[in-house]
Amino acid sequence: MAATRPVQCLLRKICKGSRSFGVATEVNASSSSSQRIIDKEYEHSAHNYHPLPIVFSQAKGTSVWDPEGNKYLDFLAGYSAVNQGHCHPKILKALQEQAERLTVSSRAFYNDRFPLFAEYVTTMFGYDMVLPMNTGAEGVETAMKLARKWGYEKKRIPSDEAIIVSCCGCFNGRTLGVISMSCDNEATRGFGPLLPGHIKVDFGDADALERIFKEKGECIAAFILEPIQGEAGIIIPPDGYLKAVRDLCSKYNILMIADEIQSGLGRTGKMLACEWEEVRPDVVVLGKALGGGVLPVSAVLADKDVMLCIQPGQHGSTFGGNPLASAVAIASLEVIKNEKLVERSVQMGEKLMGQLLEIQQQYPDYVKEVRGRGLFIGVEFKRKNLFPASVYELSEKLKERAVLAKPTHETIIRFTPPLCISEDEIQQGSKALADVLEIDVPKLQKEKPREAAPVASSACDRCGRVMYD
Repeated sequence: MAATRPVQCLLRKICKGSRSFGVATEVNASSSSSQRIIDKEYEHSAHNYHPLPIVFSQAKGTSVWDPEGNKYLDFLAGYSAVNQGHCHPKILKALQEQAERLTVSSRAFYNDRFPLFAEYVTTMFGYDMVLPMNTGAEGVETAMKLARKWGYEKKRIPSDEAIIVSCCGCFNGRTLGVISMSCDNEATRGFGPLLPGHIKVDFGDADALERIFKEKGECIAAFILEPIQGEAGIIIPPDGYLKAVRDLCSKYNILMIADEIQSGLGRTGKMLACEWEEVRPDVVVLGKALGGGVLPVSAVLADKDVMLCIQPGQHGSTFGGNPLASAVAIASLEVIKNEKLVERSVQMGEKLMGQLLEIQQQYPDYVKEVRGRGLFIGVEFKRKNLFPASVYELSEKLKERAVLAKPTHETIIRFTPPLCISEDEIQQGSKALADVLEIDVPKLQKEKPREAAPVASSACDRCGRVMYD
């Protein structure tokens, strides 16, 4: 009889009106194979990502394991969300202790953790105030709203005429407000109309920025930039650019907003990438590693003159500043500080950079450029020379050699491991890349048909540039 079947095998149908609800009585991914899990996600989840065919089942430090027990070295670190390493014991301890006391209060009430985090993070980075959110994209949305509000209240920009300037090639998230600054056609096509009030400028071109400031400065509230562009492929601006931006923003009374979501918290060998030129932005956005790879936590930092333009009811989040996230964020920052992960990023970054430059010298036909700071490194490949092999396939071959990295824009692979990575693991990662170029690429080029030419990068819908070729 059905009633005698094991409970975990039952799927009960509950009918309410014309809708049918299936209730699964147990979810146990650990007993499933990687392929079954991938198939299940493909069937039941939106197809808004194209992951490598690897399933994370467990993780510790720089390593992850799939359900079959295979071990891999993580060279992506959750796009800098895991700077401290996977499942750091001190962060997990803070999570557990706080979860047993209080998790959520909403900002309708005070809680005893958020004020401690607010004091800690503002003191660490030298700003008066913090506005807490959850995800990085929410942090950027918050910074844009704050800039507009400041522009109307303090700069006296005419109503509904505030402009925000951003850089070509920027990536700040995929919410509707954020993609209104984007040069990524995949993120913008089919989602219009985009929000007005945005102007683009070439990243690294201070002269072009000043021309825009001169022409429209009276209505420009803010200039937002990544100090080093991450999703664009670790694009580093010319020396002196950040200082020039700071000077121009001060001269024209425009807020300088630094999106340090990927580049901050030790990733580049500085606590903030802006510190490479000793620049203090008016607004800083933090995220990713602020949650230590445990919870989504983001924060917007600014002084009172800017932050107090936001009044009660004008912006918020049910979970922003929740006690659980606050406890985790404090622990995450303490780990970076106490374990000297900023310094370690410099040390290990120099070693990784050196090894990748040697690979470029060995395989100049394939490797166009190696660039980066700290453990924020991009390797750009010559797509035409790789053809018919693709950079995505290079990442798949790296995965087969137990190293996990992800391409961006069809020509670049980022190498951004947790900051706690060891010298031996650095060597393992670079050796895997060398082996892929020596062994796997020639095989792919022989095996794959060459009937079609490599697909050219499409021009940006906004500026008309072909940014990745």
